[in-house]
Parts: sequence; C-alpha cells; structure tokens
Amino acid sequence: MKIFKFIAFAALALTLSACGSTAASNQAAPTVIPTVVAPNITVSQGRLEPIRYTDIALNASGLVSEVLVKEGDHVTAGQVIATLKSNEAQTLEEAQANASKELTSAFQDLRDAQYNLDNFDIPNDFTDMTPQQAVGMTLQNLNAARDAYEPYKYLSPSTNSTGRNFKKQLDNAWAKYRRAIQWMQLQSNVDNAQARVDHAQKDSSALQDPNFAPGTAGIRAALANAEVRAPFAGAVTKLSLKVGEYAAAGQAVVTIADLSSWVVKTTDLTEIDVVSVKEGQPATIKLDAIPSAELKGTVSSISANYGEKQGDIIYEVTVLLNDNHPKMRWGMTAEVQLPK
Repeated sequence: MKIFKFIAFAALALTLSACGSTAASNQAAPTVIPTVVAPNITVSQGRLEPIRYTDIALNASGLVSEVLVKEGDHVTAGQVIATLKSNEAQTLEEAQANASKELTSAFQDLRDAQYNLDNFDIPNDFTDMTPQQAVGMTLQNLNAARDAYEPYKYLSPSTNSTGRNFKKQLDNAWAKYRRAIQWMQLQSNVDNAQARVDHAQKDSSALQDPNFAPGTAGIRAALANAEVRAPFAGAVTKLSLKVGEYAAAGQAVVTIADLSSWVVKTTDLTEIDVVSVKEGQPATIKLDAIPSAELKGTVSSISANYGEKQGDIIYEVTVLLNDNHPKMRWGMTAEVQLPK
C-alpha cells in the first residue's frame, strides 16, 4: 500500500513538474516589437509668398485725381496706377523735360570747368604729380620755410641778410602752395561737374527707359512723382487710393506682387537643423490648406542673419517652388521637408 502511494505521489510530482515547465516555457517567449526608423528629414514650418512683391509709397503729397486699376488687376511694368494733383509733383513728361534741361546745364558746367583746367599753367615742380600730391608737397615745404624763418621774423630785414633770405624762401613757398591749391580747386571743379553730368545722365536715361526696367523704377518714382507706376509686371494685391482723397508722401498705397512663382520662407528652422541645409537642396512642401497636394521645391537661399523664437535661435530658409497649384494663396501655412 505504501509502495502504491509512493508511486502515485511520484507520478503526480512528474505531472506537476511537466506542467510547470510548459508554463515557464510559455512565459519566457519574448514578444517581437518591430523597429521604427525615424525619417531622415528635417521638418520646418513656413509661409507661402510670391517670388517678388513690393509696397509702393508716394513720393509727393496731393489729391488723388485718377485711379486707373483695381485690386486683382494685372499690370505691366511702367503702367500708371494712379495720378496726383500737387504743386510739388511732376508727371513723367515733365520730369523728362526737366531732366533734359539739367543734363544740358551739367554738360555746360563740365565744359567750362575743363576749359579752365586746361588753361592753367602747371608749375614744373608739379610734374608727374596729382593736385593732391602737389598740395601735400608744397605744404610740407611751406611749414619748413616757416620754421626756418621763425627765429628771424622779429629782426630788421635791412640789417639781417640771413633773415631776408629765409623770408624770400617763405614767400616763394607760399606762392607755390597757393598755385597747388588753385590747381586742386580747378581739378575739383571738373570732378564735381563730371559727377553732376553722370547723375543727370542716369536720371535722364531712367526717365527715357522704354522698357520700364526694374533697375530704373526707383528714379522714375522719385522724379515723376505725380504718377504711381508699377515697377514690374504683376497683380495689384492691395490698393488704398480713392479719387478725391488726400494722400500723404511716404504712405504705402499699393502692393504689386509677381504671382507667377512662389516661395516658402521658414519660420522655425533652428541652428541645430540649419547646418544640414544647403542651397540647391531639394525640398518637399505640403500646404495645410491643401493637404492632398505635395509640391516640390529647391532651397534658394539661407539667411545670414538670425532671429529668436521662444528662446531658440532660428534662421530663415527660402525654398523656391517648382510646382504651382491653382488654390495657392499668399500667406498660407506650409510644412517644409528637407532631407538630411
């Protein structure tokens, strides 16, 4: 009976041992968790802007007599947007006429100044010198002659031959110095007259520019200030001029934007991330307002200056979009993805 109980106990122990081993085996098997690889990109937020835009301010005050466009209109370079009535302002035609008169007068002054210089008898002592060099040399000689004469200046010239000699040298030094000054003044007159001609020529050329190039727009705006003209082709995105109202000089009244191409400028790219960004680098742009559109772009510039945002040092990166979308609008929020 004892033997039977022992055999039964042993069998029960083996059974429990086997069950325990099986449970332990089941508990030891690890759960496999897939590895998540972080994308090797830098993500930044930005704003959508036209590739080029400008706010036009008035260069003269006056009453608005005409407004020839409205918001949303497309204008060409040089097109008149509005005109002012003011005693201190002039139209393009008036500015062109005045610029021609100024150029003629400037050439006359240059001719006269050059004539006077050409007829100046340059002393042989000044050979191979510029007027400035001649003034420097003669001033040095003058100072030396004054020092040499100083001990004799209070002695009677009639009884002191050495003093008379030093006084003569001083008088000659003064004469040479005055000639050098005269030469420099004549040369300065020519230089100033030439500068006036150059300035007048630049103004006249800008006002006569038939293509209304952007490089000449500033001069036209300053001189033909009775008219507000578009500096380049684009859309009128803002217009705050009304006929009959008074407009003050310096006040921005029109915004012109070139909507043919777009850029995104980042607003939160930190110093840690900007070091991995290069000009010419490809980028992917997603607009919050158009989530289905994935646009391609290229980094066109990286700001050399920095800003601060919530304690971080940030740099503005400009991305030129290679793609367009008909629903894009100025100021839309964009996500910029830059591969590292």
